[in-house]
Amino acid sequence: MMAKPTPCTHTTLLFEPSPFSELAGFERLDPRVRIAATTKSGRAPPAARDKSSTSASLDKQAQKESQTYPGPLVLPHDALNYDPDGDEPAQSFRSWLHEKCRNKVTPERRTLYVGAPPKIDEKMAFMKGWTTPNLDSSEPPSKKLRTEKGAKAPAPNSLQSPNVDETVAYLRAFYHGMHVVPLPIDLCWVPWEQSATKSRPVQTVNGVPKYVALSYGELATRVRARPAPDDAFAAQLNLNDILDAAIAMLPADAFAMVLLVDHDIYESPNDDFCAGRAYGGSRVSVVQSARYNPLLDSYAGITQDHAWPTSHCKAYIDSLCAVEEMEAKPATATETRLSKNGPVRAAVNAVSKLKASDSRADFEALWSSRLLRTVSHELGHCLCLAHCFYFACIMQSTSSLLEDTRQPPYLCPVCDAKISHTIVVELQGGTEDDRKRWVRERYSALKAFCENGDRKKMTLWAGFDGWLGHVLETTDALNRQ
Repeated sequence: MMAKPTPCTHTTLLFEPSPFSELAGFERLDPRVRIAATTKSGRAPPAARDKSSTSASLDKQAQKESQTYPGPLVLPHDALNYDPDGDEPAQSFRSWLHEKCRNKVTPERRTLYVGAPPKIDEKMAFMKGWTTPNLDSSEPPSKKLRTEKGAKAPAPNSLQSPNVDETVAYLRAFYHGMHVVPLPIDLCWVPWEQSATKSRPVQTVNGVPKYVALSYGELATRVRARPAPDDAFAAQLNLNDILDAAIAMLPADAFAMVLLVDHDIYESPNDDFCAGRAYGGSRVSVVQSARYNPLLDSYAGITQDHAWPTSHCKAYIDSLCAVEEMEAKPATATETRLSKNGPVRAAVNAVSKLKASDSRADFEALWSSRLLRTVSHELGHCLCLAHCFYFACIMQSTSSLLEDTRQPPYLCPVCDAKISHTIVVELQGGTEDDRKRWVRERYSALKAFCENGDRKKMTLWAGFDGWLGHVLETTDALNRQ
């Protein structure tokens, strides 16, 4: 259900990792380390390095910064719960800058291509049914696919999956200054046996062909298919095979490419599903839309009441930590003070004003917002950005669709430094002043996207618009001083 009114007032917000994070073994990096991580030298400015004289002012600065960029939530079953130290050491701006395998954006390779979901050949018409959620699943009633209680959801086959034009528009704002265009290649699902030299019976498992083919131009790549293990969809397609096809069709002038897939996908035999993946070094990524369908929300345990930005609500966080027998503590004076204003509070206020809606258009807009968040994340990997755990950030790792909805759409200061350097310094040959101007221009472009049409009626875009508005106002006020 779209932005349903909730009794929760989100009065107190948490800007540090949850109380559960200590039990999970997550230790947030020191403010000095976080500051140093944004610099090319890898060292904090002299004032921040002087521990004897600036600890109080640094703590105050860190508290204020947290109103814009909170720490990771680290809730039960989050990615940082299972792997609190990350896959590898935190990737600072300096360590990213010196990555040996990093692909740089150049005038010759500056284009981001977006591949539209492949069409379906008439001989493969049965694949259309593979994109429809199985609302009559044989799962127990508590796990059946359904919307929020009382919601008058559209029919499963009436919703239009996110389109390539919306994706291109968002990426032009998110990666402001890069050339973003639809992939000029027709993609289509065709029979694999069609390309064989000898006719033979189609192999199936429970009625699902073992192989289909993704055609592009005059070529085709074999893609494995299987029944979905959780019965959420009739069938799934293999992610690695699709990524192989993406590598084969990558245009010569592409910096990177993302292929959108309407079907459910999986990566390894033990997966239930995989929402998306990037082969950063190969400049390709694939993101599916099927699992982001709002009609699956109850199945994934998702509600809009505490999606970002209200995922920082203390009452909500305390309720999730209580599952681990952690007793909630009253809000501290600092938590109460910080909760009253700042960009995250502006985002929460914007979301709190939304009215409930169950229209088809709003379901589709919610669906699109979820896909776009993941698309921008996966393309970040193509720019060699590792998973981030300095702050709550779009480049955080995630262990579930539910955790996806709790994470922000913005880049943290460390990841922002990497993207701005890529585009302004390496691609455009600009200066530090140019980079600062670019940051503001990018925020303005993202705000314009959020405000376009009915997007401000959706939780993610309404919240992002409120966050961006506050950040821009603060930036402009500082520039006038």
